Amino acid sequence: MKLPAAASDSLDLIAERYVRLVLATGQHDTYYVDAYYGPVEWQQQAASEQLSMASIAEGVRQALQLLNEIEAEAEAAPLEQASALRAASLRKQLQSMQTRLAMLGGLRLSFEEESAQLYDAVSPRHERDWYASLVAQIDTLLPGSDSVSARVQAFRSQFVIAPERLHDVMTAAMDAGRKRTLEHFALPAEEACLLEFVTGKSWSGYNWYKGNYQSVIQINTDLPIYIDRAVDLGCHEAYPGHHVYNVLLERELVRGRGWLEYSVYPLFSPQSLIAEGTANYGIELCFSAEERLQFEQQVLFPLAGLDPALAPQYAHLNRLLAMLAYADNDIARQYLDGSLDRAGALEWLAEARLYPIEKAAQRLQFYDEMGAYVINYNLGQDMVKAYIERQGATRQAQWAAFRELMSFPRVPSALR
Repeated sequence: MKLPAAASDSLDLIAERYVRLVLATGQHDTYYVDAYYGPVEWQQQAASEQLSMASIAEGVRQALQLLNEIEAEAEAAPLEQASALRAASLRKQLQSMQTRLAMLGGLRLSFEEESAQLYDAVSPRHERDWYASLVAQIDTLLPGSDSVSARVQAFRSQFVIAPERLHDVMTAAMDAGRKRTLEHFALPAEEACLLEFVTGKSWSGYNWYKGNYQSVIQINTDLPIYIDRAVDLGCHEAYPGHHVYNVLLERELVRGRGWLEYSVYPLFSPQSLIAEGTANYGIELCFSAEERLQFEQQVLFPLAGLDPALAPQYAHLNRLLAMLAYADNDIARQYLDGSLDRAGALEWLAEARLYPIEKAAQRLQFYDEMGAYVINYNLGQDMVKAYIERQGATRQAQWAAFRELMSFPRVPSALR
């Protein structure tokens, strides 16, 4: 049954309120508004009004009450699927905003409470012994008398991209990701990414979506950038990751359906699990393990001035290191919940996650700034992967499901 006009108008009203509330919250939280390309006057009004957090919280409560009324009416006249998904997404985003406002007001949550209430998902737990069994495999791959972490860093030091070659290598990786994405679905002719290199950040790469199908992608050069990061960052930040995600939302939902809630992206929200999960899964969707090795060996290694003969062993190491990804969640949980002090967290990061000490320190800074956000990368990837691969076994079916997921409302708990 089609959505009644009154209910459709009500959802549009909630959407406008939601956008204004996100912008108002951004006045109290530097990181909250990750992207915005809606009406400029709404942004200006948020800056001039400086609504109190109590006023914003009341606005969120009223918007949720209006959603309750719509859903009550829908029992007699069910919403069409698109509108039902839209309403469910708005509810999760508004509930997440309630939690973020409470946290800004001083509420302390456990890591798992925060991840559940902000991102609609909770990461599984693993003990130190579970990671030790994975580290043992790397110990076998890189034998020696030094610690496994030291051996990993020594081996990886052969694969650093020289600063003067970084632009060419990153551009080649992004171009390859774009070409492969366009083989499966079209993008607007005017879409584009601007690549920049920055310092002084707690992250390694970032996509700043500007609207009108344009992104600025920044790569942090504080620490050495290894050759495998070219494909990772190129796919994650650009094609088929964050840039494509935002382009599809703008084209399909903001312009196509007039759903203005997608003209703003609140970082601490369930939308981030979908965004980070699709961006990470997009790497393996874009390049199978064999395709990636061939591309890196034949294109990226020569561009970076590295020995292509070492690529297979390096790829093997990186597959093992990827299996340690959930250590980020377990370390962050213990560190932020107070059961692991700074020194203990650094030791875990070095010996269980096998990060160099500089990267470990940067990672702690990320935990301090972003809290439970870290789950969105690995848990998000696994949830997206499982959801998409349930939609079909062929590469073509998975690309179609990937596109649909990135251009239509879905909440993380619905991916299960």
